[in-house]
Amino acid sequence: MIRLYDGGVYLVNGTELVPEQETEQVRSICGQAPDKAEARKGTIAWSILKDHNTSEDMEHLRLRFDAMASHDITFVGIIQTAKASGMKEFPLPYVLTNCHNSLCAVGGTINEDDHMFGLSAAKKYGGIYVPPHMAVIHQYMREMHAGCGRMILGSDSHTRYGALGTMAIGEGGGELVKQLLRDTYDVAYPGVVAVYLTGKPQPFVGPQDIALAIIGAVFKNGYVKNKVMEFVGPGVSSMTADYRNGVDVMTTETTCLSSVWRTDGETKAFLEAHGRGADYRELNPAALAYYDGCVEVDLSAVKPMIALPFHPSNVYEIDELNANLGDILSEVEKEAEKVAGGRADYTLLDKVRDGKLHVQQGVIAGCAGGTYSNIIEAANLLRGKSCGAGEFSLAVYPSSQPVFLNLTRQGYIADLAEAGAVIRTAFCGPCFGAGDTPCNNGLSVRHATRNFPNREGSKPGSGQMSAVALMDARSIAATAANGGVLTSAEAYDGWGQVPAYTFDRGVYDRRVYFGYGKATGEDLVYGPNIKDWPQMSTLSENILLKVCSKIMDPVTTTDELIPSGETSSYRSNPLGLAEFTLSRRDPDYVGRSKAVDRLEKARVAGENVCEAEPELKDVFRIIRSIPGQEKTEPKETEIGSMIYAVKPGDGSAREQAASCQRVIGGLANITKEYATKRYRSNVMNWGMVPFQMKEEPEFEIGDYIYVPGIRTALDGDLTDIRAYWIRNGEAKELSLYVADMTAEEREIVKAGCLINYNRARKGL
Repeated sequence: MIRLYDGGVYLVNGTELVPEQETEQVRSICGQAPDKAEARKGTIAWSILKDHNTSEDMEHLRLRFDAMASHDITFVGIIQTAKASGMKEFPLPYVLTNCHNSLCAVGGTINEDDHMFGLSAAKKYGGIYVPPHMAVIHQYMREMHAGCGRMILGSDSHTRYGALGTMAIGEGGGELVKQLLRDTYDVAYPGVVAVYLTGKPQPFVGPQDIALAIIGAVFKNGYVKNKVMEFVGPGVSSMTADYRNGVDVMTTETTCLSSVWRTDGETKAFLEAHGRGADYRELNPAALAYYDGCVEVDLSAVKPMIALPFHPSNVYEIDELNANLGDILSEVEKEAEKVAGGRADYTLLDKVRDGKLHVQQGVIAGCAGGTYSNIIEAANLLRGKSCGAGEFSLAVYPSSQPVFLNLTRQGYIADLAEAGAVIRTAFCGPCFGAGDTPCNNGLSVRHATRNFPNREGSKPGSGQMSAVALMDARSIAATAANGGVLTSAEAYDGWGQVPAYTFDRGVYDRRVYFGYGKATGEDLVYGPNIKDWPQMSTLSENILLKVCSKIMDPVTTTDELIPSGETSSYRSNPLGLAEFTLSRRDPDYVGRSKAVDRLEKARVAGENVCEAEPELKDVFRIIRSIPGQEKTEPKETEIGSMIYAVKPGDGSAREQAASCQRVIGGLANITKEYATKRYRSNVMNWGMVPFQMKEEPEFEIGDYIYVPGIRTALDGDLTDIRAYWIRNGEAKELSLYVADMTAEEREIVKAGCLINYNRARKGL
């Protein structure tokens, strides 16, 4: 079904794969030995990156994007940061959607206050404002902005429009701020991996099945981490553009940097249907293209899949799961014990009755599930059937008002409603824990993007825990038709009867504020929960870090660093949101970090911190015993908190995963590796040092780590940074390092954060 090549490959004439070492085969086809450096330029990714690179050096890219997009969890902080950095207007189309904090029921007025702030910002700076319930962010960008050869930057990790020939990247807010200030997105030229598709999906197999099969093959081994996935091969043309979009958006879960697909008549038809035929151009690899790896997928061999809790890579064929329920579910229960940490119980084996797994909820939603063809396939199966009056429920969220409108006019919404499904508006809530939270100990099957721990809205600290499994809309509909018994779509016939889509942009013309290029300069509208970023100090030469959390899990997600769900109502209040940092993973972290922050504030105010915290007297006595540190003074040593995690940052692009640490005293992370580039970028943009270490950490919570000469280190070689672990009256030397940083990133960290760096540049 899926083959991963060991090493690079050449793609010849778009149809023949040749492993890198078999150069004679390439010679026999092409008539000459391959030039790897030139063939590297034959990828679609190369041509798009070259067109957007503002430097002459393709190995060190400085990119400017064609458009940007943010939603209402992130755009307030981004605009506040850019405003504090001197921004006067939006220099490129910037779309502000309101699809995450759409429900104005938590925290009083504060969600709608954020929306009004967004509208006022679109007017003041010249932006595009999409009101709540109108469209989820990625569907709007597909419909209105993605085009062949373009690049789009978004502050949501699922910013992926590769199926429409657009290289899109999801990043933290700091990277969007740089574009708003007419700076660049700086990144080393990424590896490019071919995803070579052959065959044709079975009628009962949907885009989520294809995506989960790929994620299962590449996530754990990091095969495409921080690389571009380039979809090529004859199998591309076996799928509609809508279907391709459903596969493409899930590439985020592989930890790749971006994605792009070859384009064809189907791509052109999609853009023409949306009134943007001029945005089409054919994109294909050159006659000879070199890729750093290859994922070969036989689409015809993919079966209906399920990703069990607690990650999209925990995949099985549904038939395989149903044949081995006891063994597989018992393993998930063991993982649930780790997630719950003794605070809640979660079981799955009790949901097996008469040899069948009964689920409590089904959801088809968002940028992955709520597309036109997915919903029609579900409606076709459920027409004339019933979801039942038992514990199982089904909710369907069309991805945009134009999609909803078309489905309504054709009668599919009525079919779903008559079957017992609840129809909701365009809203991303089920994807991050703010909509349709399952019952305690419940299992939800969802065509959505993620099933990370507690992302569906659980609160283990309150004894509440549920979980999500990811499935395609077709198998969810089959499960609904079977009264909530887990069922593969293969059990039913009649798939593939999807009529042509008619896009009506009238709902956008009447409700979306199109202000690009029309900045009015009028005042921003602030609600009482919208707060400015607190002031942060520049990095000192010597720093003292107190270990405030130590997480030894193999991976720590951004949802664990800063929970999603109801906490999103506080995204516009930096200090308010920071109270939730690590709340579902290490509830005592906030108190520890704030205590350190109080010491640092006292130090900056000129107070004697050793009197405020007596243990520091002994700490500085030990520091002065280190050769070369005899004159170290507390008043000249910045004090901050530190988190150790083995591999943090898998998942969301939300910058708050880093900023929440920073505003309550965070000064560094120490890791074995960073799960994603975007989280590491967030750490740096918020002025924290992205340390790494090869050895296993012996230090514990409450210990101190002293790093002398960090500013000097940031000016030079980062491969071996001397540090000292202080505990039990002695200092033990540690070897830390920092992976490559650009010159600008080094200056941002030294400045204390991106805001400080930009203000200093502009003399503000």
